[in-house]
Amino acid sequence: MIPLIALVGGFAVLRLLGFLVFDGLDAWQPALRGGLALLFVTTGIPHFVPSWRRDFVGMVPPALPRPELLITLTGVLELAGAAGLLVPPVASLAAACLALLMIAMFPANVYAARNGLSLGGKPVTPLPARTALQVVFVAAAVAAAL
Repeated sequence: MIPLIALVGGFAVLRLLGFLVFDGLDAWQPALRGGLALLFVTTGIPHFVPSWRRDFVGMVPPALPRPELLITLTGVLELAGAAGLLVPPVASLAAACLALLMIAMFPANVYAARNGLSLGGKPVTPLPARTALQVVFVAAAVAAAL
């Protein structure tokens, strides 16, 4: 739920700031890119926090090699993508790459939900809700890429 709050809240705050103060944010796409950047910072940082990292490693389906490396790689890509969203010349590319990354990582979410795993000491989001969230997040990234 925190990533959804980051996306929606970040978008709303940036739109408001654009309306009141910053002309560069007074459009939906820059605000959406900012909200997505906030989302990916909130999901990327835990890849490197030891207690969360263990949970992320446990979410990697057993068929995939080197789960520790995959978690490091996805964390780096999420944070790099978040930064890229804030750089206008590469923001569209960053958004498109993040949409593809979310699609590539979705099997780990399915695996975690089907196996009753936990994340941060709490059960992972049930699969129907996680799927709906994933659709929203990918749609937002695609919209930010246009």
